[in-house]
Order: sequence, then structure tokens, then C-alpha cells
Amino acid sequence: MSDKVIENNQVSVIGEIVSGFTFSHEVFGEGFYMVNVLVRRLSDSADVIPVMISERLIDVGEDYTGEFIRVSGQFRSYNRHEEKKNRLVLSVFAREVEFLEEEVENAKTNQIFLDGYICKAPVYRKTPLGREIADLLIAVNRPYGKSDYIPCICWGRNARFASGFEVGGRVQIWGRIQSREYVKKINETESEKRVAYEVSVSKLEYTE
Repeated sequence: MSDKVIENNQVSVIGEIVSGFTFSHEVFGEGFYMVNVLVRRLSDSADVIPVMISERLIDVGEDYTGEFIRVSGQFRSYNRHEEKKNRLVLSVFAREVEFLEEEVENAKTNQIFLDGYICKAPVYRKTPLGREIADLLIAVNRPYGKSDYIPCICWGRNARFASGFEVGGRVQIWGRIQSREYVKKINETESEKRVAYEVSVSKLEYTE
């Protein structure tokens, strides 16, 4: 696997493990498990980010709840078939895992870099308070002809800039992974709370 391909999708998060491990899938006899990591923001809020870890990196039989961890890897997506349609599921795929003695003060706890392509027209809008937002969907190539589809959200000046991007244009993005709760209406009487994950963009560069 060439390092060049991996360089287009880099994530580093530091946070607290807040769940046990749940089995995800197996590839060639190697089991992969999901665990939730709570990553604090500079404000008082926090993001809970799903991390996929191989059983070869960590003892998935142990309970590490409350431990602090640094995870390096990629932000990955796959389509899960639900209710007659596909739902995009995102998680951090761990390549390296390191336990920390304690929470690191003032460290960069949540960083992501993506180098990919615009795969649908940007959606530009303003909030009722006049804040500018643009939603992007970026395709980031993986080895063996696969791609990850990653939603990104831009604000203010970046949103105005991103609103002019064309489908197929190449974009480099720096930012952080954030989680956001929303309510999904299932039918006339039922709705459920869900969590969406996206990249909050702090800097971006565009090359057509």
C-alpha cells in the first residue's frame, strides 16, 4: 500500500474512551471493533467520535472506559442499507493507538486533513442569524479503487469561497471532526434521535 495514498486522509484525535467494544466485522481473520471516544472542544462542549480498532492493536476483551487515548488513522465511510435506502456511516479507522496517563492540556485534540474531490454541488445557505454555511461532500480515494465520502461544513468566508466550487474540483481541507445530534422522522408518528458526523473546516484550498 503506497504511503502517498494514505497521506490524503489523516486524522489524529485525543480523548476519553466512553464505551465498551462492539464487534463490527472481520477481514481475513482479523476482527474489527467499534468504541466511542469523547473529544473535548475548546468550548465546554465535546464530540463523541466512533473509532474502529483492530483486535491486533488493542485487547478488545478489556474495559478501558475512562482511559485517555490518542488515535491516528483515517476518517472512513461505508454505506449501511437501512429501510430501503443506504445510510452513510462514518468512523475513524485507527492505524496507531497510544494510551495516555491523563488528559493532555492545550493539546490539539482533534485534527483532520483531507485531499479529495467535490462529488456534489456545494449547498450554500444562511442561518436565521445571518451566519453563512456551505455543505460539501468530498470523495477521498483509498487504495484498491475505493473511496470514502466525507461531509464537510464551512463557515463564513470559507463558506462563500466553497459555494463556487465545481463538481470534480480537487480540494484540500484542514479541520476537526464533529458530532451533531438531529431528529430523524421515520413516519407520521415516530421519530428518533440520530448523530451525524462531519468535518468542521478551518482552512481549505481549491485546485480545479
